[in-house]
Amino acid sequence: MGLPFAEDAQAAEDCGGAQCSIRSLLPDSLQEKADITPHLMHYLHLVPFKDLGVPAYYDVLTRKLGDLKSPNLIYRVDDEIFVHVFPDPQDARDYYVAIEPAMVENLQPVLEIMERQLLEYVEELSAAETDEEKTAVLIRAVDECFPVAGQPKSSASKNSGGKGGGFGRSRKSHGPAAPSKITAVQQAALKYMLVRNKLGMGALEPVLRDPHIEDISCSGIGSLFIEHKIFKALKSNIAFATHEELDEFVLRMAERIGKPVTYRNPIVDATLLDGSRINIVFGSDVSRQGSNFTIRKFTATPLSIIDITNSGGIDYTMAAYLSMMVAEGMNIFVSGETASGKTTLLNALAAFVPADAKIVSIEDTPEFQVPHPNWIREVVRGSLSADGDGVTMFNLLKAALRQRPNLIVVGEIRGEEGAVAFQAMQTGHAVMATFHASTVEKLIQRLTGNPINVPKAYVDNLNVVVIASSVKLPDGRPGRRVISVNELVGYEKATDSFAFVEVFRWNSATDVHEFTGNMNSYLLENHVAPKRGIPPEKKRLIYDELRRRAGLFEQLASQGTNDFYELYRVFAKAQREGLL
Repeated sequence: MGLPFAEDAQAAEDCGGAQCSIRSLLPDSLQEKADITPHLMHYLHLVPFKDLGVPAYYDVLTRKLGDLKSPNLIYRVDDEIFVHVFPDPQDARDYYVAIEPAMVENLQPVLEIMERQLLEYVEELSAAETDEEKTAVLIRAVDECFPVAGQPKSSASKNSGGKGGGFGRSRKSHGPAAPSKITAVQQAALKYMLVRNKLGMGALEPVLRDPHIEDISCSGIGSLFIEHKIFKALKSNIAFATHEELDEFVLRMAERIGKPVTYRNPIVDATLLDGSRINIVFGSDVSRQGSNFTIRKFTATPLSIIDITNSGGIDYTMAAYLSMMVAEGMNIFVSGETASGKTTLLNALAAFVPADAKIVSIEDTPEFQVPHPNWIREVVRGSLSADGDGVTMFNLLKAALRQRPNLIVVGEIRGEEGAVAFQAMQTGHAVMATFHASTVEKLIQRLTGNPINVPKAYVDNLNVVVIASSVKLPDGRPGRRVISVNELVGYEKATDSFAFVEVFRWNSATDVHEFTGNMNSYLLENHVAPKRGIPPEKKRLIYDELRRRAGLFEQLASQGTNDFYELYRVFAKAQREGLL
């Protein structure tokens, strides 16, 4: 892992010395953090401040920082990892530099010796059942093999913690003799590297730990490319220099996640240890630039509907409208191109499903998250043998119909399972799904054509189509917006056409969502209003309810109530009390 700038050699020599050349230049917050984090201070001594300027420091990032034209800042990921974001005037992508304990100095020779010494700990590592227990063994191994200078070796073994025998035991030496003592900073870096490489995801560990990253892309040899939630497209200092290095890493990573790749089976879709989705293509014979992989980061706490409104993806009136559609069991598709925010929105809408509902979700890779206790999460499984059939979405969807769910969620409709989903709608099951189509017309074309083949007479069982898109905002920045919300009204057999009403439209010039269906919504007036006991002659009272609900969401946002699970509890209580 290199650095994308020429290091300030003179400042690096002064690091930690009485005549430290940069400490006084740092802002107070960064100075305070660097004083207690040696590898951060070491990194700062390498940065050419004359060229880049002195970075700001943030413990917590805010979305407003995305408005910076030339960001130069360091932020904290956790106690071990920090990130430096700064501009590259020659490129559209800014730099993303991961600052790890291993950056203190070149520990590769010591790490190689430690790898050989681990042969003495194989039995203990094999006996350890959890990653926590294995971590304890690895940390103790470093304490025993590389005690800190000034600390007796026996003391290091005694105080290292962990369970099992071997404290203070005489270990065999494998290969060249290890240095008898190292510094505390070196020992901490060695422990980090060992745990990162053995139990984590190696060089990817910093970007996987960073909660602000959405996508990680390796397109072959060279730098990793990153999609950041705040700073958008970035290029990382994490890079692979040769095809051999990249292939070795991909093979090791695939083994770690239990989905080995080979030249015979070079393409793998899998889930990482943290739940992130990964696609791997192995070998230069199928990928001309060499092995590649793409990771879609898993978010432990999904974005809520308030988070999405705060980012401008939808507005409060649209949030209120969609919440009413979900609560009344309407069938909803969220459609759009890749990375347009479809799954994020679908997940946020799940909080409006009545708390006592039974939900079945069906996905290729598990991304959908709901807070409901009565939730069956089903995932497609590939064949376990060369001639096996595996378990497909089609199989799982047919099984779901026998599980009496109130709601079926399909991760993405692509094939014959689409026809089964519409059969489920026909029999009264509410269905929500994502779909790849950029307009309602294209969605209908795909649904009624091969390989999905939904009969045209069935299509109007789908009530709402939400079109999401990655767009350029009026100020030139990229963003994600719901560009339209549409109600499917019916199919005219005589003219072989479908009638639909656009109830919300995004204005690209003003970045405002327009409620084009105000006082003219087919679903609100003819489906939602009757279910809420509003008589036909007063059906337009439903718009008062819509405005009241939008005001409630705006009030929750102003109070800072935006956590996904907290909002679910608020909505569940409001539903019980008849407020929603």
